[in-house]
Amino acid sequence: MAKQKTAYFCQKCGYNSPKWLGKCPSCLEWNSLVEELITKDEPEKGNWRFGSQNAKPKSKPKKINDIHTTEQYRIITDDNELNRVLGGGLVPGSLTLIGGEPGIGKSTLMLQIALSLKDYNVLYISGEESEQQLKMRATRLKFENDRCYILTETATDSIFKHIEMLEPDVVIVDSIQTMVSPLIESGAGSVSQIKECAAEFMTFAKESDVPVIMIGHITKEGSLAGPKVLEHMVDTVLQFEGDRYMAYRILRTTKNRFGSTSELGIYEMQTDGLREVSNPSEILLSERASEISGISIASMMEGNRSLNIEIQSLVSTANYGTPQRSSNGFDGRRLQMLLAVLEKRGGFRLGTQDVFLNVAGGLKVEDPAIDLAVCVSVASSYEDLAVSQSYCFAAEVGLGGEIRAISRIEARISEAEKLGFKRIYISQNNMKGLDKAKFGIDIIASEKLEDVFRDLFG
Repeated sequence: MAKQKTAYFCQKCGYNSPKWLGKCPSCLEWNSLVEELITKDEPEKGNWRFGSQNAKPKSKPKKINDIHTTEQYRIITDDNELNRVLGGGLVPGSLTLIGGEPGIGKSTLMLQIALSLKDYNVLYISGEESEQQLKMRATRLKFENDRCYILTETATDSIFKHIEMLEPDVVIVDSIQTMVSPLIESGAGSVSQIKECAAEFMTFAKESDVPVIMIGHITKEGSLAGPKVLEHMVDTVLQFEGDRYMAYRILRTTKNRFGSTSELGIYEMQTDGLREVSNPSEILLSERASEISGISIASMMEGNRSLNIEIQSLVSTANYGTPQRSSNGFDGRRLQMLLAVLEKRGGFRLGTQDVFLNVAGGLKVEDPAIDLAVCVSVASSYEDLAVSQSYCFAAEVGLGGEIRAISRIEARISEAEKLGFKRIYISQNNMKGLDKAKFGIDIIASEKLEDVFRDLFG
């Protein structure tokens, strides 16, 4: 007979304690332990102890040299960006978790994927929206698919009964926080419920070779809600990022057992759904009729993709006391450092100036290779001298004003050449082993920041 007991679970890391604690011993978070009612079945005596004659192992150990591998079959979707992020498509039996802020477009993306898989039976399980709401969204997306099934259910025992009858090829769960297992008596969204429901879907995926995609909520800090063990259980973790007020979204991989974690996909949110962006550099560069001061082009890497982005700066006299330092899409502390380098090594008097920096397109960038473009953009606005639209920059700037080498320089140069740029500024140290003859773009190698300014502004 099942016996009931309560335990306290940390809502951050999943640590459980028989009594309440003010501070979690595992993740050191305060007031994160919540009481949950759990149910445990009594194990049958004799079939779990060592030496039991009733124990029947399900598998036996094999020599690694005796294990034969075959080429991995994948379900190729119509979404090339998703295929790239997953490493080539959906792997049968895989468990994928996708997270993102509310309203960013997770459900829209997953419904779009479900409707586009016309050669497979897809079951879309929704615990948040009704059938009518999903039908309205599908109508807006302008997709038609007779093999896409909608199930509005939250109880896992009922869900698996429908799965057994339907036998789908792909299962999408929206969202894992709304699922409820009858084996756990705590409420939906609790740590124990999330762990149990995810474990049930993982068992189903591995036993049936059906890929399962789960949508997960995130916390206000930006991490996936629920215990950290949830990310360890799944095969792939995807993060859907972007500003809900901007048009562009980034699908980034943070864990992938079947491919690279350095890939990303870029989408544009439109009225009829998410559109794949095959060449993001073209949309991230604004078309200007005339050259304007304070604008430079940076060559950056996002995963394995080279992007050219526009850096916009505005330097003006501070008339209201303390000068302002504001950046959008770029680390504010790194901006402060680069401004100090410009003042100390470049001779620019920025101590009495307001400096505003913006990365066009709403992207958030962390690649240090855009340092040179930021410095050139600020200097251009300070001197009110425009930089040619046909120039781009790819280098890191050190505290001594030196131009430092960066990685993947050939990919950056090739992308700049493909987009029609005439000149690219890089570090002198990147010239080692670089064949300039195979590029049709003028490559300018510099050692100091002042060398770049002298060439641009005279």
